[in-house]
Formats: sequence, C-alpha cells, structure tokens
Amino acid sequence: MLELSPKTNLLEENDYRYSLQDVPEPILYRDVYSYDEVPKVAFNHRRVPMNMPEDIWITDTSFRDGQQSVNPYTPDQIVELFKMLSRLGGPYGLIRQTEFFIYSKRDKEAIQRCMDLGLKFPEITTWIRASREDFKAVRDLGIRETGILVSCSDYHIFKKLKMSRRQAMEHYLATVKDAFEAGVMPRCHLEDITRADFYGFVVPFVNELMKLSDEAGIPVRIRACDTMGYGVPYTEVALPRSVPGIIYGLQHYSGVESENLEWHGHNDFYKAVSNAATAWLYGASGVNCSLLGIGERTGNIPLEAMVFEYASLRGSLDGMDPTVITEIGEYFKNEIGYAIPPMTPFVGRNFNVTRAGIHADGLLKDEEIYNIFNTEKLLHRPASVAISKNSGLAGIAYWVNQNYGLKGERELTKHSPLVIKLKDWVDEQYEDGRTAALSNEELEGKIAQLSCGVLSK
Repeated sequence: MLELSPKTNLLEENDYRYSLQDVPEPILYRDVYSYDEVPKVAFNHRRVPMNMPEDIWITDTSFRDGQQSVNPYTPDQIVELFKMLSRLGGPYGLIRQTEFFIYSKRDKEAIQRCMDLGLKFPEITTWIRASREDFKAVRDLGIRETGILVSCSDYHIFKKLKMSRRQAMEHYLATVKDAFEAGVMPRCHLEDITRADFYGFVVPFVNELMKLSDEAGIPVRIRACDTMGYGVPYTEVALPRSVPGIIYGLQHYSGVESENLEWHGHNDFYKAVSNAATAWLYGASGVNCSLLGIGERTGNIPLEAMVFEYASLRGSLDGMDPTVITEIGEYFKNEIGYAIPPMTPFVGRNFNVTRAGIHADGLLKDEEIYNIFNTEKLLHRPASVAISKNSGLAGIAYWVNQNYGLKGERELTKHSPLVIKLKDWVDEQYEDGRTAALSNEELEGKIAQLSCGVLSK
C-alpha cells in the first residue's frame, strides 16, 4: 500500500512491518565484535537523510548515571548543581530534564529540595527498577516521567536476563503497562542498542511500545543507549553501529517523533560528542549528558561540550549562559573534591593555557591567533600562559600583563626591561635542573624584587 508520508510529503510503501525474529541462539555480530580484536566498522553504503528537528535540547544524567562512578553527591551538592544547571540552560530550558534515583532517604531529600526551588527547568525525572511499587512511588512524588531499563541486545537478553527475545519483549511490555496504569510516562532505555538486532528486535519492540502508548493515551519516550560507546557517526555505516541508521530507523519504521527520541552515549572510543551531534542532525531532539562527562568507565557525553555543539549547529546559544560552566568546574574542584584532568576542554586548568613561546608571542600580538574563541567573555576564563623553559620573552610579557591587568600604555612588551630581567631569572631556574612550570607565587615574588613593588595586583 502507498501512503503520502507526513514527514517527507512523498508517496511511500508502508505495507511491510518488521516482526520479532525470535532466534534460538543469540546474534552477537562476531564479525564486527570479535572479543579478541578491536571492533570493526562495516559499511553498507546506504545513506539516510539528515533530519534536524526544529527543537533540540540537552538532558542530564549527572545525578543518576554520573553519580554511579563517583562518591554519591550530598543533597546540598545536588541542590547547588541543580540550580547551576537551571541557570546554564537559560530561560528556554535548553537543559530540559535531569534524572534522579529515588531509593534512599538521601535521594528523596534531594528530589524534594530541588522540587521546592520551583524552577521550571530542568524538569525532574527519575530512573527506577521496573516494578509496580516503584511506579507508584514516582507518581506519589508528583513526577510525570521515569526511565526504565529495556536491554535490547542479545548479549543482555540471552546472557544476562537468560530469556528469549519474545520473553524479554513480553516482560518489558508488561512493565510499561504497569507504568501507564500508574499514570506515569515511561522513558524506555534501550540498553546496548549498538549491539542489538535492529530490525529483528528493536524495531518490532518499539512498534509494540507505540501501540501501547496510543492505547493508553500517554506518550512513551525512547532513549537509544550506546552503552559501550560502539556507535559511529559516519554515513553509510552498517547497523548496528550506525548512529544515523538507528535514529532514522526509529523514526521511519517505528514512528517515534523527534521530541520523544533521545540519544545516550558513552565515550569508550572517544566518539561521545560526535555521536550525540549526529543524533541531533538525524532526528533526535534530545541528547542525554552528564556534567564533565562523569559516568561509567570512560564517561558519558559531557554536558558542557553539547552546550557549545548546540551553539555551533544553531548559530546561537539561545539564552544559555556558558559562564556557569566555569562555576560548575570550580564547584566540582573546590566543593566536591573532584580532580578535573587539566587538559579537559572548557573546564580543565590548562584548556586555554599555552606553554610554547611561539604561541605566547602570537597571543601577545593578538589573542585570537591562539585562542579558540573569546574565552574571557563566554567562560570568564581569559587565555593565559604557563611560564616554563619554553615560554620566551613573549610568554613572560603576556603572563605579566594578564596577571597584573596591564593594558594600554601600561602594557609591557617582550622588550621591556622587567621582562628581560625576569626571562634571565627563569632561564637560571631551568639551567639548575628544574623541570616543572613556575608557580604564580614564585613569579610574583621575583617580580616584587625586580620592580621594587611598582607592580601590584
């Protein structure tokens, strides 16, 4: 049968519907996922169209997935981070939701205190074990949406759950019915989708979910979970690793609307950010992230990265306040005691710090030459240099000007007597065998001697 598609406005065949393939043995894609070798990327040269939704947004899992890999946050810490997430997301709620556990007294206290703030965004959602009692607990808390785990690869169905595909599907559907009966909107976490039989299990299962949703009159959200970070963003890649193919298939063959489609990725192969951006480009409205990328193993999609990815794709921050990212980084470091790797983009100590003298020379002439954007304006983090044996006169001049706020006529150049004297002293330190960069305190102490107190902060 031919029907005019409301998505493409073209006649399309719709008489074929994927049905469950209840295989007797698990399909583990050993040609791609040979456990003793690096996973392979197979191409089938099939292209799917880009389909960027009108509205895209970020959701957060810092208090759920992120909290599983660090010491649990206190309610006070969760409240402070929640307020910062709200400010970062801006008035239009581009950080749309954040999810919580609900099991401990501490979890429930954090939820209640965040709810009492009365903030519209991020919306509070939960993640629970799939049981009737838990759905009732979510409803009683006044929360409209909860995540439930629906593992979809044969690795999980056969090896972890010890079920057949049909048994797993029936178990999941019964659980979703319980959520609907409790009046709760389920968010189905399709765990390990990048190792799943997409057309033999995922699509037939999601089709059944959509039927239940229509019958209940309650939406269901689909979270495509790249649990092991196997997804790849390249076009013309074969399933199950194709991020474009997964998003396209869920929309085209299961009718999942963009606003109910979300991508959750991990960074095992350094592709978390590029995969998340690809999910946006091909039709998912939501990408699920955690602050600083903290999460299982190599972590989740860094939320702060997707703030800038959004601005890159849309041409605007649309009300988001990226300076809050710096506050979040400082809070993690000073209040939570989390050690941020110094090279981490946007929040690491050295993300816009140069040690090379030739780079410092460029910064001295025009900051734009060696800084990614106006980091002082967008992050309250001015470009800086670290003084070491490679800094040169230009690096020292730049450091002094920045550290003491010297501008205009007061600004020093690499030919200034103070800079030359300081360079001689720096060279002496490294001639004596020093290897570490000089601290601000050491430099300031020497400058006080050389300038006789003329320079002060």
